Amino acid sequence: MVFQGTLVWLYSLAVLSFSAAQDDTSSPNDCLKTDLVEELSAKLKLAGQCSATWSPEQTATILQSLTNLTDTLHKQQLKDCQNAEPKNCIEAQVPENGGLACVTVDNRRFCKPMCSHGYDFNFLRRSRLFEECSVQTSYKWQTQYVGGNKLAVCNEARVQVSGAKTAYFPKDQSCLTTKSNSTLQSRLLEDLTTELKSLGIQGEPQNPCLVCG
Repeated sequence: MVFQGTLVWLYSLAVLSFSAAQDDTSSPNDCLKTDLVEELSAKLKLAGQCSATWSPEQTATILQSLTNLTDTLHKQQLKDCQNAEPKNCIEAQVPENGGLACVTVDNRRFCKPMCSHGYDFNFLRRSRLFEECSVQTSYKWQTQYVGGNKLAVCNEARVQVSGAKTAYFPKDQSCLTTKSNSTLQSRLLEDLTTELKSLGIQGEPQNPCLVCG
């Protein structure tokens, strides 16, 4: 049956993906040789079409499998900003219900907190697009929170008024939607550099990244 084959395939992939994340001896080639990403996307679309015919137990099995895989993938994408210059800066915390767009210019690390549609910042930050970590800040993040690496919090809100217009993801374009599209992600990171230049921060951008909460 199509459903049974899809169910087994998804379950096996979720388990194997979770196990591979824990196994440092796995070969990267094992994950690339069968176009795993494209195949998984196709199977997930098929699963969505079949979901209305599944029993509660079958639905729960799929949800549990996908939860394991989602947790693994989320932890992996949170590492996309690691090892950026300057090395003395601790990694900034990514806000839940939003994301963090970062870039290094002239050995100064700048991160722009962003909230998803339907969420807003705790503090007013319309003129505060970025937080910085550099030798000028003693390699500590400038933040409205006391110490540490928390740069922003995105709380559920009916209106978004605390930040600049560019500090929010559009209604139909979440952080993951942006990150999964190379054109959208490049445009966001280019806008990030342009905003820095408008503030008088000049230099070649390095280590650009976008991570989602």
